[in-house]
Amino acid sequence: MSAGTPVFLAACRREPVPYTPIWIMRQAGRYLPEYRELRAKVSFDALTRTPQLAAEVTLQPLRRFALDAAILFSDIMTPLQGMGVDLTFEPGPVVREPIRSDAAIEALRPLSPERDVPFVLESIRLIRAAAPRGVPLIGFAGGPFTLFCYLVGGRQSKQFEAARAFLYSDPDAAGRLLERLADAMAAYLAAQATAGAQALMLFESWGGLLAPPQFEQFALRAARRTLAALRSCGVPLIYYLNQGSALLKHLATIEADVIGVDWRSPLDEVRRVLGGLKAVQGNLDPAALFAPPEVLEQEAGRVLHEAGGLPGHIFNLGHGIWPHTDPEAVARLVDVVHERSARAAGAR
Repeated sequence: MSAGTPVFLAACRREPVPYTPIWIMRQAGRYLPEYRELRAKVSFDALTRTPQLAAEVTLQPLRRFALDAAILFSDIMTPLQGMGVDLTFEPGPVVREPIRSDAAIEALRPLSPERDVPFVLESIRLIRAAAPRGVPLIGFAGGPFTLFCYLVGGRQSKQFEAARAFLYSDPDAAGRLLERLADAMAAYLAAQATAGAQALMLFESWGGLLAPPQFEQFALRAARRTLAALRSCGVPLIYYLNQGSALLKHLATIEADVIGVDWRSPLDEVRRVLGGLKAVQGNLDPAALFAPPEVLEQEAGRVLHEAGGLPGHIFNLGHGIWPHTDPEAVARLVDVVHERSARAAGAR
């Protein structure tokens, strides 16, 4: 680790670090009273589309906690609106006219980030200028298959039946839609890096719904297309796969520096399956933040132990933080991770 390199970025590159860095998925948002106060005055859509407000929400958790990275406050559906998709938040995303035909696929316009989502890029510039302690900023986008689920299904569901059925009933059209989404997210993320994002993350929230052959043929193929296009950006790339325990072996050669995993797979097993070729991110169960302090500390210690003390671990939850989480539990977790990992690093 070179002098001046943020610990988070060094860990992404599997360099030795003085302690394990930590950030938390959905750390900017609804569990914080200051966010709820702001949200009571402004719609969610306005928060994501007003650069000063999006920057403020992104920075709120950094003022409370000694987190090692910030993540842009936005929504995975935001770039789709820039592609001409008519959607609302009720509160989850609802696509008014689901995309299930060649004509609807062709009607999607290519994304031009500077034209279609300039507020996102301005948010990034504001955050970089104001981030405390030189904390690096993560930009992000939804994985192509995850966006596909919403576009074809129309709204969130547990199984996304319509989207998954479309893969089987019209695989050619499904492939074309996924390619369009892959290229759009590559353009979107590249623009975020140009604006100042220091790492880029692709959230494949629904990839774990697929059987391995369909995951390989559709979701992974599209993600590879996006990530390969981003390699020239020169920033660490993170791929998060939710409910992906049965699919981990497919990720060993994906063009990502870091694989984010949920809490269902022990990190020592994840490292074994990936062959030591990737950094790993995770993977505390979000429910553990509701445990008594001694149990939370025990669970955090277990995750650190399973990570093995090897270079290339970024501590995180296995999924987004729950809305009713006590911020004091988050503060405790951050302190425990830093203190325990620093002691372990000093003993080596």
